[in-house]
Amino acid sequence: MKEINLRKYYPNYTHDVMVQVSDEVADLLQELARAEDALRIRTYRHKAMYSLELMNEVREFPAEGPLPEEILEQSNMRELLYKGLQSLPEKQRSRLIAYYFLGMSKAEIARNEGSSVNSVKEGMQRALRNLEKFFEVFLR
Repeated sequence: MKEINLRKYYPNYTHDVMVQVSDEVADLLQELARAEDALRIRTYRHKAMYSLELMNEVREFPAEGPLPEEILEQSNMRELLYKGLQSLPEKQRSRLIAYYFLGMSKAEIARNEGSSVNSVKEGMQRALRNLEKFFEVFLR
């Protein structure tokens, strides 16, 4: 048998009331208190949001990272970019992908294609203008 203080578990008690309970009950009460403390710490650490519709449910959002709306917007922008790249001629598309996505320099691209650096620069400028036109038409 263990002795517990009911004031610890019931907020309406204004003074200490000591009661003898079995070991199992005391262990369950201690486990419940630990679980509540862990939940309080977790909601503080993750800056949890409380829903007014679901009062008993805690919605936890990570402190860092994109929100679902931002993920959707990024996905839509990525899809639009891929459509724009697909609208370009093969040579312009491959040059932009090599430069912006693969991190190759214009000299490396020229060396791989067997052309001059100036022709690569001009081709990329044309590709960027074509992409700009595509986005203007598509976003209207």
